[in-house]
Amino acid sequence: MSVGAVTIVSHPSLDLLYEGITEALADAGYVEGENLEMSLENPQGDQATLASIANTFAASDKEYFVAIATPPAQALAQVITDRPIVFASVTDPAAAGLVDSMDAPGGNITGTSDQLPTDQQLQVLTEIDPSVKTVGIVYSSAEVNAQVQAEAAVEAGRQLGIEVLTATVTNSSEVQQAAESLDVDAYFVLVDNTVVSAMESMVQVAEQHHRLLVASDADSVERGAAAALATDYEAQGRQTGEMLVRIIEGADPADMPVELQESLELVINPDAAEAMGVTIPDAVVKKADETL
Repeated sequence: MSVGAVTIVSHPSLDLLYEGITEALADAGYVEGENLEMSLENPQGDQATLASIANTFAASDKEYFVAIATPPAQALAQVITDRPIVFASVTDPAAAGLVDSMDAPGGNITGTSDQLPTDQQLQVLTEIDPSVKTVGIVYSSAEVNAQVQAEAAVEAGRQLGIEVLTATVTNSSEVQQAAESLDVDAYFVLVDNTVVSAMESMVQVAEQHHRLLVASDADSVERGAAAALATDYEAQGRQTGEMLVRIIEGADPADMPVELQESLELVINPDAAEAMGVTIPDAVVKKADETL
């Protein structure tokens, strides 16, 4: 059996997704090098390279495909209609044009979504620093999932009495300058592969200007963000792999609802917060699932 997989960039959350997928396949008896040929491609954020990878996969004799993140899912869906595609970490697959609906995908593609409750994420930010009145979001204009999240954050901020300001980038090299352009009290990083791949730039700006930085994945907290209400990406990868197993065993992706991960974890990094001039309150520390 052969599977073609493609991610969008290298960063820990996406790497964990792939690990979880291969673990789920192995648990079901599909082991790479034995009865499974698994190839992973990575365009490192370059759209032209991504399109080339998709076309190469379409012309291949691979039986199944895995797309990690929204741009790879869109690239594969555009050129492969005759074989199953399973995606992981696509925030809004309907808005991305991948499925008819979350409940009834209707085609040859389904998978898992990393949709997160933006209002709860911003609530965590305000619990850490109640003085925050403006929040800055840098997001990739090339990722529809990021645009959807940014719009949701603007509305959630309005409900919480917070003004959310945004700046867009086209690649990771622009992230630092975009963050510097926002005159805000704090930063919030979405599930945005381009920005997450440049998390160190966001952390640097936050520390220099003494602004709180909250992210949407646990790995970013390890890399210097103060906190995150996040998805367990390895668990989501396993969930994605289990969906692929069901398809291999005869299930039709058209009838398989897109799955969400129900469990979220609050991860905090008090030392990172201190570097930003912020002290995480005891009440937040006590309810954290993990403290780094």
